[in-house]
Amino acid sequence: MIPVYTLTLAPSLDSATVTPQIYPEGKLRCTAPVFEPGGGGINVARAITHLGGNATALYPAGGATGEHLTALLQEENVTVDALVTHDWTRQNLHVHVETSGEQYRFVMPGANLKQEEFRQLQEKVLALESGALLVISGSLPPGVSLDDFTHLIKRAQEHGLRCIIDSSGEALNAALETGGIELVKPNQKELAALVGRDLNQPDDVRRAAQELVNSGKAKRVVVSLGPQGALGVDETDCVQVVPPPVKSQSTVGAGDSMVGAMTLKLAQNATLLDMVRYGVAAGSAATLNQGTRLCSHENTEKIYQYLQS
Repeated sequence: MIPVYTLTLAPSLDSATVTPQIYPEGKLRCTAPVFEPGGGGINVARAITHLGGNATALYPAGGATGEHLTALLQEENVTVDALVTHDWTRQNLHVHVETSGEQYRFVMPGANLKQEEFRQLQEKVLALESGALLVISGSLPPGVSLDDFTHLIKRAQEHGLRCIIDSSGEALNAALETGGIELVKPNQKELAALVGRDLNQPDDVRRAAQELVNSGKAKRVVVSLGPQGALGVDETDCVQVVPPPVKSQSTVGAGDSMVGAMTLKLAQNATLLDMVRYGVAAGSAATLNQGTRLCSHENTEKIYQYLQS
């Protein structure tokens, strides 16, 4: 199997809790917090590990929160390569409200990444073996510019790394401008922003995804369509996979689970259809869980088998 690495520039230590109800000013009694690793690339590496694969997570880690993050990853048997940094790793809070079923996600800004620290992370990337898959996922932290980000991608590609990008907004657009990206997973709204027009009809989505492929910006585009599953496009094929109806508990972690599953299939040289099926299965499996939990291997395989039937 092709080696897989993930890079998370703005990791987090996520805490999840439950409270009966939310109201202003009063004391909200909560359950004991559950701590989990967070950050796009870190969650992709976790999902791959949950699904029986192997991925090494590269990330900056600072302070006691960074140490806790690394310890949690090691408990999950995720291979880690952390760079110790000056600023403490951020801590996010997810609150589930029992009476309403609502979820509140309090997301803190990423820890500042100094230029020397970013350079050291880039050196870790450039030390990876040529031909490996590198998933760069998540937001950019303070201290890292779009130029820094695109320069990193270009250097990685020049080194022979096959880059998968899961980001949004200016970062996603800038990454695609470098060209030759192995895989991107925008949702319909993000895809519309990338092509600069509304995508109101199903065929509009297909055409927009094919534009990204035909222009050389990405080799594979998988558009996340929520309950409608996903549409996948590469140079020769176009496939859509619709998941079975499931009782969704939380959408947190679904996107990272989907990227992890597709990356694992890509590392196994699977077809576009098989890759999208497994991605949709993992994304759907993640929604069966409350809080921030990712896909389980058991639920992913059940849904995957259903999609193959």
